[in-house]
Amino acid sequence: MKVEDVHNDPDIAVDHVLLTHEQIEAKLEEVARKIDEDYKDKDLLMVAVLKGAINTMVGLNAHMHTTAPMDFMSISTYGEGGRESSGQITIRADLTAEVKDKDILIVEDIIDSGFTLNWLINNLKERGARSVEVFPLLTKTARRLYDIDIKYPGYEIPDEFVVGFGLDYDERYRNLDSIVVMKPKHQGDKA
Repeated sequence: MKVEDVHNDPDIAVDHVLLTHEQIEAKLEEVARKIDEDYKDKDLLMVAVLKGAINTMVGLNAHMHTTAPMDFMSISTYGEGGRESSGQITIRADLTAEVKDKDILIVEDIIDSGFTLNWLINNLKERGARSVEVFPLLTKTARRLYDIDIKYPGYEIPDEFVVGFGLDYDERYRNLDSIVVMKPKHQGDKA
């Protein structure tokens, strides 16, 4: 869905477009070229955390020449009710692929505090991954609580509530082809 299509939607108030579809595609293509160089003769497994990273994973993979299997995890830090972090990770759906002796590339939509990603990196290393690298499309360094080495940086964004290209507000607007900032009255505790 294009950003223009949401201006008539009474449930979303777009403040401004932060990243256009063209900017997102340019970044995905740039990172894909680097991944092709770095993983030319390696046993790469791409891992994404559902649901937000699916668009980034598919978009990145479409630009790659390296053939690499994709796998997905669904993990949560939210307890019952889903409004506040419990501070503990729950695996809702685990990887189906074996990670032992593989080079892993975690593809993320956004890194906020880094809590979940830090846990995932350590979990994959404990499972015997040969290497674990990260590509987040977006990072909010203002909210970072964990020092995470990002081999393939995406866009650094301000501490604003964004939706689109996989990022949602109450499970909606993931299908926007751009990243937009929502107006403050619509900002909530979901990202």
